[in-house]
Amino acid sequence: MALLKIDQDKCLGCGACVDACPFGALAMVDGVIEVSDACTACGACLLSCPMHALSLLKEQKPELAIDLTAYSGVWVWVEQFRGEMGDISMEMLGQGRMLADRRGVPLTACVMGHEVGHIVEKAISYGADRVFYADDPTLAVYRTAPYARILIDLAREYKPEALILGASSRGRDLAGSVASLLHTGLTADCTSLEIDPETGLLLQTRPAFGGNIMAAIVCPHHRPQMATMRQHVAEMPVADPNRRGQVIAVKAVLKEEDITTRVVDSILEKDEVSLADARIIVSGGGGVGGPEGFKTIRLLADALGGAVGASRSAVDRGWISYAHQVGQTGRTVRPDLYIACGISGQIQHLAGMKTSRIIVAVNKDPKAPIFSVADYGIVGDLFEVVPELAAQFRERLRR
Repeated sequence: MALLKIDQDKCLGCGACVDACPFGALAMVDGVIEVSDACTACGACLLSCPMHALSLLKEQKPELAIDLTAYSGVWVWVEQFRGEMGDISMEMLGQGRMLADRRGVPLTACVMGHEVGHIVEKAISYGADRVFYADDPTLAVYRTAPYARILIDLAREYKPEALILGASSRGRDLAGSVASLLHTGLTADCTSLEIDPETGLLLQTRPAFGGNIMAAIVCPHHRPQMATMRQHVAEMPVADPNRRGQVIAVKAVLKEEDITTRVVDSILEKDEVSLADARIIVSGGGGVGGPEGFKTIRLLADALGGAVGASRSAVDRGWISYAHQVGQTGRTVRPDLYIACGISGQIQHLAGMKTSRIIVAVNKDPKAPIFSVADYGIVGDLFEVVPELAAQFRERLRR
């Protein structure tokens, strides 16, 4: 059913809407504008019409009474770059395996690329029971259109109940395109995924209202249930090279001439700070008092051979660059040791570091929320405590 209504009495047949449509859903046929099923009701064409002849139908949502029993299984999109599987996809496979086991359903991995068969085997070793593998030169580098079309067509044919993607730049881009065309919900940047034992629904947890609350979101009427999950909030699974799974070859949907985007070159920009891979992170917050306060934080980080992190409040005040920010709107980290200095512990920050293996908090406020997640807490002035910690660590590490 077309989602766009055209008032033919007002339409001049100028074709402005045809040019404005990003999905090629509009066409001029014998001087009359026609709408195809490719229309997503995005509204991009509305402002292009000089006569205001276009409008969206009030009923844009698909019928709610779909047969939910027809949908089964958990899917994970496996991201690859230059022939290598991303660490975030390994974490998603581990998370998908846990969810599939709780639902008693198989786990399916979706792999797209060119000559990346080794990733198929790797996906199976990390928990996939079945792999859809699309191998084509058009898929060698990530582009939204060819990747989305394959995933959408597979979802419509095989009907998964849940589809999970890593919240990388590519994963976020792909998830939004797929969810909108499948007319289903999408929860972005989740920090936790669970199965509701009573309803069997996917509980998608993420910070909301500026990080002031943790919201558990469900998608009860549409399928698949879709979510992206940030890196380092799920455990990295252990690969089992002896696992065996089913591999289903999938053909590319779009030909090169059908794809409007071209990748000219890929330039890897080295991060100013490598928080994602740091085993030890010492972070400062509003309690450091200013840019000079981070000299004390660096003192301890250097003594431990760790990286310097920061809370959003410190970054927003311009005391340190965004590359150091840990939290829901910054980096999600999972170091062996996380030392939070002068950080109160707002939900937004905790979402980015609470899965650290050992958390140490230094704060002069004994009631600071950071102590609720800390394994060890020191109540005191960070400018007295942190230099002493640095000196003690240096002395011990010299032995």
